[in-house]
Formats: sequence, C-alpha cells, structure tokens
Amino acid sequence: MGKFWTLITQLHSLAGPVVTLLYPLYASVIAMESTSKLDDEQWLAYWILYSFLTLAEMVLQPVLEWMPFWYDVKLVFVAWLVLPQFKGAAFLYERFVRGHIRKYLTGRDSHHRSPNGGKAKKFVDFISHKKGDQEAY
Repeated sequence: MGKFWTLITQLHSLAGPVVTLLYPLYASVIAMESTSKLDDEQWLAYWILYSFLTLAEMVLQPVLEWMPFWYDVKLVFVAWLVLPQFKGAAFLYERFVRGHIRKYLTGRDSHHRSPNGGKAKKFVDFISHKKGDQEAY
C-alpha cells in the first residue's frame, strides 16, 4: 500500500501544473494557429480567470492555509475551466465578466473626453501606422 500511496501522491502533485499550465499553454498555441475565433475566446478567458484566481490566492493565502481541501477544489475548478467538454472559462467570462467590462468601458468612454481635442488619437495613429502608409505622411 505504501508504494501505491506514493504513486498517487506524485500523480496528484503533477496534476496541478499539467491541468493549470501545460495543457492550457498547449491549447492556447493550437488556438492561435487555428482559424476559429471560438477557441481563442476560450483560452483568453481562461488566462484572464486563471490570473484572477492566482491573485486571489496570493491575497487569501493566510485563510487558504487553514483549508486542507483547497488544492483539490482548485484543481477540480480549473479542470472545469480547461476541459473542452465544459468550456467553463468561456462560460464564466460570458456570464459574469463581460457585462462588467463593457459597463466600465462604455461608462469611461462617455464620461471621459480628450482634453486636447483628439490630438492623442492622431498621435497614436501616427505611431502605429503601417509601412505602406508612409506616403500619406
């Protein structure tokens, strides 16, 4: 039983990095090379949510140390975010995050006017012009 338990423990500690980092990294690269936009949304949403989860863990570390089951809960949650059968990351982003982001962006754009009369936009357009557009300047 001792060797079996050691094997299970090793697999358990290997599952975290594989589920949270290695597979999402691989799937993100595949998504970047595909022509579909749906898989791009899934993986961008995953990295946004994973970053938020990591930041929350850093802040709540003293509390999470008292929860022995936290690692297991996190692993199951991240597996739900990652697995293509569930597409949890895209679901959570669409359901909860997108509305707040859009509300923030539309509120900011309508209340914030450029004090320099649009000169900043012209400057950004000038800086980010393409090589073929040089004749226009």
